[in-house]
Amino acid sequence: MITSQLISPKSIAVIGASENRSKPGGKVLQNLIDSKFAGTIYAVNRKPLQIDGAVYVSEISKINTVDLAILAIPAQECIVAVKQLIDIGARAFVMFSAGFSEAGTSGTALENELVEIINNANATLIGPNCIGVINGNYKGVFTTPVPEYHPLGCELISSSGATAVFIMESALLTGLKFSNIYSIGNAAQTGVEDILEYMDNHYIPGKSPAVKLLYLEQIKNPFKFIKHATSLRQKGCRIAAIKSGYSEAGGRAASSHTGALATSDTVIRALFTKCGIVYCSSRDELIAVASVFQTKELRGKNIAIITHAGGSAVMLTDALTSNGMNVPPIPSEDTVELLSKLNAGASVANPIDFLATGTAEQLGIIIDFCEHYNAIDGMVVVFGSPGLFNVKDVYEILDKKINTCTKPVFPVLPSLINAEKEIKEFLSKGRVNFPDEVNLGKALAHVFKSELVLFEKAMLPEMDIVAIRAIINASPDGFLNPEGCRELLEAARITPAKQTILTDVSRITDIHRQINFPVVMKVVGPVHKTEVGGVILNITDEQQAAEAFTQLMQIKGARNVLVQEMIKGEELYCGAVKQGDFGHVVLCGLGGIFLELLNDTSAALAPMSRQEVITMVESLKGYKLIEGYRNRKGLNKDKFIDIVMRAGALVHIAPEIVELDLNPIIANEIQTIVADVRIRLEK
Repeated sequence: MITSQLISPKSIAVIGASENRSKPGGKVLQNLIDSKFAGTIYAVNRKPLQIDGAVYVSEISKINTVDLAILAIPAQECIVAVKQLIDIGARAFVMFSAGFSEAGTSGTALENELVEIINNANATLIGPNCIGVINGNYKGVFTTPVPEYHPLGCELISSSGATAVFIMESALLTGLKFSNIYSIGNAAQTGVEDILEYMDNHYIPGKSPAVKLLYLEQIKNPFKFIKHATSLRQKGCRIAAIKSGYSEAGGRAASSHTGALATSDTVIRALFTKCGIVYCSSRDELIAVASVFQTKELRGKNIAIITHAGGSAVMLTDALTSNGMNVPPIPSEDTVELLSKLNAGASVANPIDFLATGTAEQLGIIIDFCEHYNAIDGMVVVFGSPGLFNVKDVYEILDKKINTCTKPVFPVLPSLINAEKEIKEFLSKGRVNFPDEVNLGKALAHVFKSELVLFEKAMLPEMDIVAIRAIINASPDGFLNPEGCRELLEAARITPAKQTILTDVSRITDIHRQINFPVVMKVVGPVHKTEVGGVILNITDEQQAAEAFTQLMQIKGARNVLVQEMIKGEELYCGAVKQGDFGHVVLCGLGGIFLELLNDTSAALAPMSRQEVITMVESLKGYKLIEGYRNRKGLNKDKFIDIVMRAGALVHIAPEIVELDLNPIIANEIQTIVADVRIRLEK
């Protein structure tokens, strides 16, 4: 819960205030005073202080009332201070103090006690172990830089105070503007989900900041996160995020292919995709994406590169095209007039290179051409300076065209030393700069893809829910037996291959009555059958079946043998694994032995809408195999999509399923049949 006292306090008490600006309690006082906080500032310290702009008090009890308290005192002193502050009306706390859960068991106990006290008072806690809060009312941080407040600038939520500072330092050099900044530290009470909820509930189109930047070290409530991030996106907001600490967690050995493939990073990417959040891997990438957000929206993937620097154009072209964007060639018959207005030697095929001798006027002509050329959706202008002449007139033309063009124009001004003055003047007009063309290329692609996300409600397909629950309730923990797997798939309306269990060699003659030869025989018992030689294909008669049964039953751990119909087709895969509070992540891709060899999978959080699943399937590198490739007939895409969608619905209905593997799924142009299934339960 975010209280009004945190957002717009009438009074602020700094506990642990100091005259020394190199200390947190001194620096935050300076920032509050310099930013002209309109209310009363109390500087609390037993030692007398002389600070212009703040009211000195020796102890908390001498304050009549206060809205917000900023604590810069040792952790062990915070409990007593918070109780006293609550007694005089404080309902918001920003805690710089370290030494809580990040410091071990005793610190965790102290933090839990602190949260309980604050919760009981219906108050808000930011931190502990944070650098503070910046908004339009006050600058409650002990760090620099303190960005100038822009009402429609980016909002930043950061788990790390130092990272928040690094982001602001780098971003301010590119012209990126900020509004509200929250450093949440340990997020003991108030996490990213709570701040997103506040932003969502108070969002006013055109008046509230539309760009949200996140640096996250933990997501405590994924479903709350999804709810409010998705709601903000539906309202027109754009969100980019870094999630650190994505190395594999949990410490258990995965027993399924899906368990091995679904790393923490896979889950986070699936979460961000579901919300339409742009996934970023670094601060530079986050800043580049945010800068793209702050320009006009790109409506298509066709980009014109306008430059006087050939090498930069090549690198940018590579970055764009390798990430799914287009740098389309412009036919020579369309550029005759344009070429006549440029210097000899210029190239206009795209990239458009108007040479180092190109002028501001020529740049304007090129931009106008691209603005009216239908095959171009946006422009990147790369223009630096070798230090031989002033580029001010070039940047003035660029500023004018950015303002008047209906298509977005992205400036790459890399000469941070030679053209330092001119770039600063350009940024002062409210523009952004992309000093690195490769980062821009990646950012453009990521943003364009995120804009294609559709926020459809996931409608569960028709399934026998009663039967599914009955099977789950009647089954013990561990791997479900083959018959239970078959029944569960049939209840989910997923078609398994015809099969029977063979427990004795004398029953070989019964096979033909149930399943036509040829058949495949698989050992039942070992988890990974292919790794122990537990699968024998293309068995055409009873004699071969008897020999195969004997061979398979000699494998260590064999309990019996599964006999299945042989189906011709390509091997596909679908799986799901439970990932704690995130629910289930569902994956699909090419199957069989190629699954882990190629690692060509896509993921989503269950349950998924049909459009989500279509996007998953079409994003596979092996999608051409499904679509049809080099005179080979395509596979039944619709049935594969249906299986993936039903797998997501199944694990949603039966959360006791912790691992689900449908591998391989045999597909051809007519049918899509699950040939092997493995399901593990934890109830």
